[in-house]
Order: sequence, then C-alpha cells, then structure tokens
Amino acid sequence: MSTLDAAQAALAAEHAAVYGYGVVGGRIGDKRRAEAREAYDAHRARRDALARTVHDLGGKPVVSEAAYALPFPAADTASAARLAAVLEDRVAGVYADLVRASEGPLRREAAGALREAAVRAVRWQGGSVAFPGLAELTTSVREGV
Repeated sequence: MSTLDAAQAALAAEHAAVYGYGVVGGRIGDKRRAEAREAYDAHRARRDALARTVHDLGGKPVVSEAAYALPFPAADTASAARLAAVLEDRVAGVYADLVRASEGPLRREAAGALREAAVRAVRWQGGSVAFPGLAELTTSVREGV
C-alpha cells in the first residue's frame, strides 16, 4: 500500500468516525457525553490534518459520504459505548496501515493517532487487546495461535 493510499484510507476512516460519533453522542447518556465530545473533536482534528496530508502527498482528499452504515444500531447508552469502541478499533487499524506505509514525521503522527485510538477503545470497552490496530495479530493472540 502506498503512503497516499494509506493516508486516504485513514481519512475515509476519520470521516466515518466523525459520523459515528454523531450517533454515539446522541445516545451515550450524560455521564459519558463529555468523553464522546472529546473523541468527536479529536477525530475532526485528525480528519482535517489528514486532508492536508493527502493534498501534500499530491492526492485529492476523499470526501465524506452523506451517511455511513453502522455495524449495529446504537439505541441506548451501552450500545453507543460499544459503537464507540468499534469506531476506535477501525480507526486504529487504518492508522496501523499508515504507520507501515509511511516514514518520518507522518509515521510518528500515524503512530500517535494509533495510540490515541487504542486508548479511547480501551476506555469505551473496558479492556484492551495485545496489538491494537493489527486485527490479524489480535485474533491470533485471542485464539492462542
């Protein structure tokens, strides 16, 4: 995967995360609303930075879709928290790809974004995985392979 392709994928994931957090924020309940707002703001900032990065890499930044299919309905506080964890896991995955595809300052930035997504995922789901953003390794560890 080229650096530009990985940056575009990360940008697309950030668009989806911003949309998803709009749903999360509407369902999360008062106790965790500030946490959802902070994540929403963080994803918006990352999205904007990635759009500039894609442009600097010579690409045309992918635009946001009008709507995104959610992996499951977020009808209450518990399902909204699960959705937030899924959003963070997905974002971590694309940032892991960007870490692999880039170098220098962009790689450091992608590693920081991966770390932030992993930390937020832990907060939302109450537990962590051995290799955030690396689904193939996480699955292997869970299965004892």
